[in-house]
Amino acid sequence: MHAYRDQYASLFRGGRDIVLIGISTDTPEALQSWAEDDEFPFLFASDPESAVGQQYGAIREMRDGGLIDNRTLFIIDAEGRVAWRAVPFREVDPMAYVELGEALDRIAPVTEAEMQ
Repeated sequence: MHAYRDQYASLFRGGRDIVLIGISTDTPEALQSWAEDDEFPFLFASDPESAVGQQYGAIREMRDGGLIDNRTLFIIDAEGRVAWRAVPFREVDPMAYVELGEALDRIAPVTEAEMQ
């Protein structure tokens, strides 16, 4: 999430025509505290029962039967469809951010007004 924060202006165009929502199994209170402390400029949503994660295939079962979040990234297009996904998202690989930027440019192209 820190890489998203640090690249928010360039990668996510500062939120113009792109909404970034980090979904986690953490409590709303924990997410709010973290977002404020680390000055994240985007939204977080709490999914403590892993319902959203399970619907999107972002949860995997551990050997002991427990569930764990898979670092997964989805781009949802303007029609509400999954247009691109990275499963798992390789957050430590700089190339993953290049691929993400290319996908965002394809799915939500920069308008002429944004270029000016």
